Amino acid sequence: MAEDFFVHESACVDEGAEIGAGTHIWHFCHVMPGARLGQGCNLGQNVYVGRGVVIGEGCKIQNNVSVYENVFLDDHVFCGPSMVFTNVLTPRAHVERKDEFAPTRVGKGATLGANCTIVCGHDIGAYATVGAGAVVSKTVKPHALMVGVPAHQIGWVCRCGERLSFNGDEARCERCGDRYREDSSDLRRIL
Repeated sequence: MAEDFFVHESACVDEGAEIGAGTHIWHFCHVMPGARLGQGCNLGQNVYVGRGVVIGEGCKIQNNVSVYENVFLDDHVFCGPSMVFTNVLTPRAHVERKDEFAPTRVGKGATLGANCTIVCGHDIGAYATVGAGAVVSKTVKPHALMVGVPAHQIGWVCRCGERLSFNGDEARCERCGDRYREDSSDLRRIL
């Protein structure tokens, strides 16, 4: 039976990894046993996916990203070039801490910009955007726009990724027309 996904000849997909239909795994990638990649994903050059990592459908992981054990990506997450996930809060080369990997969950449709760092143990909410070079050291709310070192929220973004401008406590996305309301420092879509 022919595989229904693509693996470049220089990539290594270990036995026991699950790869969804339509996924493309490009040059010099390594997918470890027990990793699960959903349908329609794209792994750019030199991507590492650790044991037990779960990557949802339609995720795009750009060049030079390592998705370590205990990282979970929901559907349609974008990981920009050379962004970083960590997995131990207090690493030391001479101290074994594999039993201390802190989980990181990235919500549906979130964007993690180029060269940003996500410190383990913090979740990124659905449709949030973390700007290029930001360092996330706390949990990020859904739809939050985060920038800086340490990352701090400077606004809200729509499901389509556009920054929202508010008139009072409501906003309408200029690109897709979705409407939102800000309530008690959270954002909710108005249906």
